[in-house]
Amino acid sequence: MKPSVEIEYCPGCRWLLRAGWTAQELLTTFESELGSVTLRPSELGGTFRVTVDAAVVWNRKDEGRFPEMKELKQRIRDVIAPERDLGHSDVGGKAKDD
Repeated sequence: MKPSVEIEYCPGCRWLLRAGWTAQELLTTFESELGSVTLRPSELGGTFRVTVDAAVVWNRKDEGRFPEMKELKQRIRDVIAPERDLGHSDVGGKAKDD
């Protein structure tokens, strides 16, 4: 079974658009590796948390900020497909074989 990503966001903070854009980016990048990406409104204010199969890969409250898409993709890749090269989105901004 393919991994599932959940993006939990604060509706009171109006972060639905950010959560939707994040989901779109993840589905585009990991189209064949992911089983689903789910958006879930949180009951706790200020929440923006991303999990892969219930394991937290990003929590805005712990990190003190929103993720850069590049770093979120790297963290998710490290969980679901560690051997995968993300090209320009990879560590250092260049392909690993450069």
